Amino acid sequence: MPYEFLDDAPPADVGFVAWGPSLDDCFRAAADATLATMLPHPETLARRARRTAHVEHTDLELALLNLLEEMVFHKDAHGLLLAADEVRVARQGETWTVDAVFSGESIDPARHDLANDVKAVTVHRLKVERTGDGWQATVVLDV
Repeated sequence: MPYEFLDDAPPADVGFVAWGPSLDDCFRAAADATLATMLPHPETLARRARRTAHVEHTDLELALLNLLEEMVFHKDAHGLLLAADEVRVARQGETWTVDAVFSGESIDPARHDLANDVKAVTVHRLKVERTGDGWQATVVLDV
């Protein structure tokens, strides 16, 4: 999934822009960038554990924030690094729902070259917008 890191994120933060032809692809690219912030070589992640997430919010940006916070929660609470395998974003009335399937494994310092410890997803510069080619999200992570 396509994403690029921002050079102008605040100190002690990592920012990125993720994009895709659909909201599903855009949110999955944002999850990929979040994982790559923690694990610069995400291809080393074995897909041993599986987790699902369901988040809802009336604000699309906050639905994305909640999804990415699920990844941070599993890292902090269970020591799991997770990659998004599937992401489905839908609007039901005034509410955005996001359902995701993640897979990954326990953090293993001998195998994983960890770069940053993501503490939180911030609302600073948080944006999800439609573009001519699909969707784009801007996210800043507190590290």
